[in-house]
Amino acid sequence: MRGFIGSIVKAGATLATVLALLLPGVARADADAPPSPPPLTDDRGRTLTLRGWNVEDKTHRGADALSAVTERHFRDMHHQGFNFARLLVFWDDLEPRPGHYSVRYLRKVERILDWAHRWRVQVVIDAHQDVFGPEFGHRGVPEWATRTDGLPFTPHPEDWFAEYFEPAVQAAFEHLYQDRDLQRAQTRMWQLLARRFAHHPAVFGYDLINEPMGRLREGEDLPAAARRIESEQLTPMYNRIADAIRTADRHNWLFVEPTPIVGEGLPTGLGRIHDPKVVYAPHFYNATMEAGGDYDPSARWIENYENAVTGYPSTQHIPVVVGEWGPRDSSLPNMARFYGDALTSLDRYSSGWAGYVWCYGGGYCAVGEDGRFRANKEQTARPYAPAVAGTVRERGYDPLARTFRLVYDSPGRSDVSELSTPPTGVGWRVSVRGPAVAWPRAVPAGERGTVRVWAQPGASGRVTVTVSARR
Repeated sequence: MRGFIGSIVKAGATLATVLALLLPGVARADADAPPSPPPLTDDRGRTLTLRGWNVEDKTHRGADALSAVTERHFRDMHHQGFNFARLLVFWDDLEPRPGHYSVRYLRKVERILDWAHRWRVQVVIDAHQDVFGPEFGHRGVPEWATRTDGLPFTPHPEDWFAEYFEPAVQAAFEHLYQDRDLQRAQTRMWQLLARRFAHHPAVFGYDLINEPMGRLREGEDLPAAARRIESEQLTPMYNRIADAIRTADRHNWLFVEPTPIVGEGLPTGLGRIHDPKVVYAPHFYNATMEAGGDYDPSARWIENYENAVTGYPSTQHIPVVVGEWGPRDSSLPNMARFYGDALTSLDRYSSGWAGYVWCYGGGYCAVGEDGRFRANKEQTARPYAPAVAGTVRERGYDPLARTFRLVYDSPGRSDVSELSTPPTGVGWRVSVRGPAVAWPRAVPAGERGTVRVWAQPGASGRVTVTVSARR
């Protein structure tokens, strides 16, 4: 939701005023006891955790498409302990003319997936759009699939999210959701991607569309419009795409997003997606911070967001992986507190996340040109458990003690859990209590670590693994 609400904040309104103006139907929730979505699991029944970043090239098109994405992205993410990437792909690059798919583009995507596999990074392929597509100066849905009904469009170069509320853009979304020929074109595009990449070892799933929006109808406020779009347009669209993908790929996960209005604590109106492997993938952005402002813990935005975002996946019994998050300016005075609060919250309800964005520079980039984390973003690199062979009872990282603790009940079968540690100046030590053994028991300074924990054959019981900074 970067930009639109933020522009009002820049103009001097407080966040509460913005919400009152734009989201009058949102009741701020009691965040004391949010429900718990189920964990993400693999085919062996292990509990999974995904930690990583978005990877993108929004600048280059045609023959130069994806040229900004290199093997370095995945190598560097791996060396910091990350195991997950959300790869942005664009329909306008894939199908520049109706029915004509770019073999060159598909090969570039495959090369990127090969790099990810080499560095043990699992990938969700994200069908990305920003302000619908190139008809409006952005990326996403091809121009040939953009229908505006001749309605006006005025660019907002300083506030691109406001362009979603231009009449031509809203008409384009309405046609995508309702026109049968565009529905068929969209499902054919997804079938092509699924056929091509279903068996690639790096592919974990498919994010069916980025930050979908739609048309506000007369008399609707923004929350009512978002709920209607999610219920009446996104839900059937996701079911259509799911059916199309399953003709080619019955294994990988399907990631579905609400509208980006969820970022202000609006529970989604999405309905049931009739597929056994669905992940709820909301984005986690705050209006004030998107406008360049600092984090305000007293506003309880994180608590309200957590409470609102967990209801749908708990009811539908599907896991949560947050597809994008992170402030534009991470150097402000309260940002160290923000990252601590956000990561603690994400650990409570999500099976993982992809920060925005792994690139080498300023702004949202995770790292600078020298490859070092930008201010406070080093907090994202911390120990975690990518896979747990048992029922997790407790897990969490204490940044003050620099200690990660995992408690789980082992069923006693022959299987392995895995922990990941980022490189530090002192290294890590590992201890285990219960019917299991771990190797290695120490990770040297400066090295990324993979710790494997094996259950003792035939011995079930509670296992506690502690990973602490060496002193």
